[in-house]
Amino acid sequence: MPKQGPIGFFDSGYGGITVLRAVRLLLPEYNYLYLGDNARAPYGTRSFDVVYDYTWQGVRTLFEQGCQLVILACNTASAKALRSIQQKELLDYPGRRVLGVVRPSAENIGKLSKTNEIVVLATEGTVKSASYPMEFAKFSPSTKVHQHACPMWVPLVESGEYRTPEGQLMIQKNIHEVRRLYPNADVYLLGCTHYPVLEPFLQAVIEDQIHVVSQGEVVATSLERYLKRHSWLVRKLQTGRSVQYMTTENAVIFERRVFELFGQRCRAEQIKISDNGID
Repeated sequence: MPKQGPIGFFDSGYGGITVLRAVRLLLPEYNYLYLGDNARAPYGTRSFDVVYDYTWQGVRTLFEQGCQLVILACNTASAKALRSIQQKELLDYPGRRVLGVVRPSAENIGKLSKTNEIVVLATEGTVKSASYPMEFAKFSPSTKVHQHACPMWVPLVESGEYRTPEGQLMIQKNIHEVRRLYPNADVYLLGCTHYPVLEPFLQAVIEDQIHVVSQGEVVATSLERYLKRHSWLVRKLQTGRSVQYMTTENAVIFERRVFELFGQRCRAEQIKISDNGID
């Protein structure tokens, strides 16, 4: 029997918890391990090389904790690091798998648009990577994909300032600009896992005819199908309905912020990761 482990989730901060929650709701039987690199967040404005290094350090840390499957629950990491990790690093880890959040979105979201025109709201790093246009070209070539960077949204979420009048005014200005630039788009894809925290406010300021899509349910459904196609991998996953949290930030701060953002209580362990794994 091959060694079993939890399903790992990696993000630069708290946003990936929105994806983890959706996956746990659909696939509750597995054990999960979440790692947030909160001490080095955000990733959105960092270079490709830095994002790659940080992401691979996080993935390797989860491998060291026994994870046989890791989900990059971060659009920036998925856009800038996933392909290279799959093509290079996994050669030394046969049987391990690393998946991202960009491809599931491209496979499923184009069909939601009646105008065949969508806007991806994302970080600067994700926009510059052009990962979404490339993936949509493969899986939904008739969909016209616009990208719009919202560089302040992650800091607003991480700090909690999205609740303030000033923060909400900034978000509202971004949405008005998007509507002006892309008047025919009828689907707005939240191309950053932090952005679903803003969804109630976004729904209030965006016209009813525009469909706002978060990635959590899309990724969860895609992962369920993936596991059905790879029964050998399912046998390597621990079941037990447990979830653990690790963070590179102070654990008490992490626990408090998770409760503030999601109303969810958790216990976290603070770790330090580097080129050599956990220090």
